[in-house]
Amino acid sequence: MTTKITKILIANRGEIACRVIRTARKMGIKTVAVYSDADRSALHVRMADETVHIGPSPAAESYLIADKIIAAAQQTGADAIHPGYGFLSENPAFVRACHAAGITFIGPSAEAMEAMGLKDAAKALMTKAGVPVTPGYQGDNQDPDHLAEQAGKIGYPVLIKAVAGGGGKGMRKVDDAKDFKDALASCQREATASFGNAVVLIEKYILSPRHIEVQVFGDAHGNVVHMFERDCSLQRRHQKVIEEAPAPGMTEDVRAAMTTAAVKAAQAVDYQGAGTVEFIVDGSGSLRTDGFWFMEMNTRLQVEHPVTEMITGLDLVEWQIRVAQGEALPDQTEITLSGHAVEARLYAEDPANDFVPSIGRIQHIDSSSQSDGDITTRVDTGVESGGTVSIFYDPMIAKAITHAEHRDEAILNLGQLIDDMEVTGVKTNAGFLIRCLFTDDFIEGRIDTSFIAEHATELTAPDYISRDETYALAALALHDQATDSAFGAFGRLEGWRPNLPPRNRHHFIKDGEMISVDIIDQNQTSASLLVEGRAVHISLATEDATLDNDAALSHSILWDSLVQRDAVSLTRMGDFIIVPRFVPGGQNAATSGNAVIAPMSGKVISVLVEPGATVAADQPLVILEAMKMEMTLKSPRDGVVSEVTAVVGVLVDDGQALVTLEDMVADAE
Repeated sequence: MTTKITKILIANRGEIACRVIRTARKMGIKTVAVYSDADRSALHVRMADETVHIGPSPAAESYLIADKIIAAAQQTGADAIHPGYGFLSENPAFVRACHAAGITFIGPSAEAMEAMGLKDAAKALMTKAGVPVTPGYQGDNQDPDHLAEQAGKIGYPVLIKAVAGGGGKGMRKVDDAKDFKDALASCQREATASFGNAVVLIEKYILSPRHIEVQVFGDAHGNVVHMFERDCSLQRRHQKVIEEAPAPGMTEDVRAAMTTAAVKAAQAVDYQGAGTVEFIVDGSGSLRTDGFWFMEMNTRLQVEHPVTEMITGLDLVEWQIRVAQGEALPDQTEITLSGHAVEARLYAEDPANDFVPSIGRIQHIDSSSQSDGDITTRVDTGVESGGTVSIFYDPMIAKAITHAEHRDEAILNLGQLIDDMEVTGVKTNAGFLIRCLFTDDFIEGRIDTSFIAEHATELTAPDYISRDETYALAALALHDQATDSAFGAFGRLEGWRPNLPPRNRHHFIKDGEMISVDIIDQNQTSASLLVEGRAVHISLATEDATLDNDAALSHSILWDSLVQRDAVSLTRMGDFIIVPRFVPGGQNAATSGNAVIAPMSGKVISVLVEPGATVAADQPLVILEAMKMEMTLKSPRDGVVSEVTAVVGVLVDDGQALVTLEDMVADAE
């Protein structure tokens, strides 16, 4: 029996909410978006047919409150809820609450979630179902001495894992017996804090491990099918970075063994809807039929599902909805694999600074999906120009995906797609992703989960650009806009106009001082400038520019820029620089060195000065917290505090003045 769904509430936000809305619209189904205070103007809110406000910005007070989600569905007459991923997507209690309210949950049963939710119970179930599992200990005895004894029997290295864990939390690799108990205690503390459950299991750590997962689908008629595999081995701190399908080096016999095991896993829990069976794979050599082991099952749609859609031509969200309506799945023989797809996750973060999140307003974003012959590109995003990367949620901006006949074509085009994406206002990991893609080991398919850690230095090294070069590029951007070239308000520093007047001067501000830049000469291939009298030469081309400072160092660059009233923003492969302009009569406290401003949105956790206090240059004044990290803001100069607007516990925006200074009054003689 099938029941037509007419209106879906998406219990999520960002790109996955937008993704579900697009498919629902294609199927003629109305949509309801829920939103917190921080998401009031978000893209998913504007895309939906109806919207419901569900509370304050913290997820624990909005998106994670099941009662608010169900009340919103009842208020709008939604007959189904799509959970997306994260938040309540794998919460059995939420599934039961939906059913109790007469609302269809687009996903598996609560019982299937519970069966796969605890890693120890799931492994016991998989063993019974004939699915290979890693050698290890999943017993009830959690005495540290007993666990240490079991680790010794398994043989080091071992992996300690919280049974209720996920997302890399509650997991420790131990190489030596002497380190076991400290690692165990640390793992249990983290597990208790994150999941309220300190129980752990111990597994044999697989050397050169690869992470290969199988997409499965089940329906209410007892059918279970697979949609081939994905390789998600490129990870940072157990978080996936780049995913692809099919897996490099996969053979037909290994695929048959792995997909058969995945289908058995889903059948063991009477699975319905989209799910992913994850395997840890021995990557020390060629893939083998006896070289993979069950790791866990994710009972939801995965972030990386687009690569499966690309190689199969299927819409997995549509499949989720159809299964929830009671429709039957097609036969396995009707699902075919074509070509190769690769996906990269674009985050607002700074790889050169330990991947600290780059919180703030996105001044400009431009990306598009397109098809050109055998090459298809796709960008899934939940943000737009003027949107905000918030301290409250994951800082992912977009997923970039390409599909081609061959893997090397897909990789090449993904690198180009990422490089062509225009994002300014926040730093991104674009350069890091491109370096990952074009590393020899990745191109050759020599990958495992240690890839990023082993290549960290080369992958995260920032591109060097000197202060003088920064001002030179900003001046050229201003000149190009002033001459009304095709560059426009946002564009690339290329195709410069010839016949420049002999001298063109631009002014910028640095620490309260004016910086003068003179454009001495410029033609279609080069530009010569003076930054405070120091020569900078830029060789220009249609695809890149070479900076040559005093003929001592040259390097290739391609910078995007955004000219604003009071600043020029420069971005390249995720690096982001703001160059404040000198605007006559328009200086404010923040640009004249008289204020401490918030470099990103965050919460004030400490104010260290009061009005009237005398402060010295570099003295700490305010401490901010953003994405659970602290940032100390210091005085730009000696002075006296004239005003303090920062208040402990209050959220502030990037660019907001927190402390204002005035000059010290000299003592009367």
